[in-house]
Amino acid sequence: MRRVAIIGGGPAGLMAAERVALAQAGASTVDRVDIDIFDAMPSPGRKFLIAGVGGMNITHAEPLPDFIARYAGRAGELAPLLADFGPQALREWIHGLGIETFVGTSGRVFPREMKAAPLLRAWLHRLRGQGVRLHARHRWLGWTADGRLRLATPAGEVALAAEATVLALGGGSWAKLGSDGAWVPLLAAAGIPVAPLQPANCGFDVAWSPYFRERFAGAPVKAVIGTCGGLRQQGEFNVTAGGIEGGLVYALAAPLRDALAAGQPAQLFLDLAPGRSLERLRSDLARPRGRDSLANHLRRQAGIEGVKAALLREFCPPDALTVSDRLAAAIKALPLPVEAPRPLDEAISSAGGVRFEALDTALMVRERPGLFVAGEMLDWEAPTGGYLLTACLATGFRAGNGVVDWLRRPR
Repeated sequence: MRRVAIIGGGPAGLMAAERVALAQAGASTVDRVDIDIFDAMPSPGRKFLIAGVGGMNITHAEPLPDFIARYAGRAGELAPLLADFGPQALREWIHGLGIETFVGTSGRVFPREMKAAPLLRAWLHRLRGQGVRLHARHRWLGWTADGRLRLATPAGEVALAAEATVLALGGGSWAKLGSDGAWVPLLAAAGIPVAPLQPANCGFDVAWSPYFRERFAGAPVKAVIGTCGGLRQQGEFNVTAGGIEGGLVYALAAPLRDALAAGQPAQLFLDLAPGRSLERLRSDLARPRGRDSLANHLRRQAGIEGVKAALLREFCPPDALTVSDRLAAAIKALPLPVEAPRPLDEAISSAGGVRFEALDTALMVRERPGLFVAGEMLDWEAPTGGYLLTACLATGFRAGNGVVDWLRRPR
């Protein structure tokens, strides 16, 4: 019996296995293949489950062109994959598992139960019914000299032959959940081009003053607009003892990280009063203070208090705090300098990975026929909000279909 090996039991690997299994339904006995998923962890989909703890955001309901644009420099490569399996197809696929979805006020799409576990259970049950076999605690170690897969198993190392292999090992973040990037040197040794892994959707270090750190660590900064590298995003973030983290920061992490990597200063410009124009702020702040302290004046005339007022004092030149025009300008575009991204293992996801230029349109490695790559192993990144999961599934969908076409080719 021939074998298809899927290395990695996350969303991309499971989707690739499902596509092969669906093709097997109409295959003759002679053409059938074994479909084996090998995962290093005790159970599959661990990062998927953790990501769903706070509410499983599966995709986004915005128009497809806007959705695709979220992938920035890799939008061109991902566009045809998302055309085959995009946000709407993903929702229909989940409905096929018996799980309803809804669109939140932000446009994000969630399962009705807001949890990942029911979805994963239903999916694994269906895969087993389709004949897919799952092998836990099987860590991929590379290839033998004759091209077989090396796997460390509870019973010792084994070598298995596979007619087609899909690598879906995840990126380099959250190593304790299986995405440890250990595959990078294995592929590099095989001559497969890999862009260095970097943190994405990550926090950043900031050199707070001792007073600010002690007083405001843990404080949320709400209702602000951040701008960096031509990107503009409204949202909120949290102050930490060593820096900043949260949705707004993650959305702008790529330009901040890239500026630091290029040796350039990296600043997140904050609009602390997005509901007021610069002109209105100038007018409001120009009103006589009388006996009011600066803190009271900011609170009464600009609605700035608490951590926002502290941020102004932290990064605004002292002489600008007493000049209404300069103070208004600082409120609308306060430069918050960051020093470094947080470590890769702390990031929600990673950038970098197997370069698309090394793959054909089926996501097969050009120089290694029969080897496909899917998921976060590929060199792309996206913000949170359902974009990560959608692209992982879309790449698994394409790689699985590629395996089916590969198996049908005359030998």
